[in-house]
Amino acid sequence: MLVVGHCRARGSDDVLAVAGDLGRRLGAVVHVVHAISLDDYPVDPDADDWEAQAARVLQSQRTEVEVALTGVVPGWSYHAARGDPVYLLAVVAEEYDALMIIVGTRGTGAGAALGRLLHRSVSRGVIGRQRRPVLVVPSAP
Repeated sequence: MLVVGHCRARGSDDVLAVAGDLGRRLGAVVHVVHAISLDDYPVDPDADDWEAQAARVLQSQRTEVEVALTGVVPGWSYHAARGDPVYLLAVVAEEYDALMIIVGTRGTGAGAALGRLLHRSVSRGVIGRQRRPVLVVPSAP
């Protein structure tokens, strides 16, 4: 069993591809975790279809996972919930006794450094909280 974090951030699809490849090679089920955040919602909260727009975005992300993993790995599941992504990844990893957790990184450079200042690093949080191995997939240049 592998647990992978997935979101709308740049590089997240690369993480999913690595998880799919590892799952295929190991014959492992892949459990994808998405922490629902404000990034999943439209900018204008006064829009008449605000909830519907958010539902479409969330469904689109699940569909991306389905397309990437169906027929590639022996099985997969999708877990979307509100909350701290580090906590959610840990809960799913514990529930399925995962072999490892796979997450991405913002990469290097000024943009990545600013991102780490504005938002906590999920990869560092998972590494600091886990007893199981964590694979951190670098972002593409």
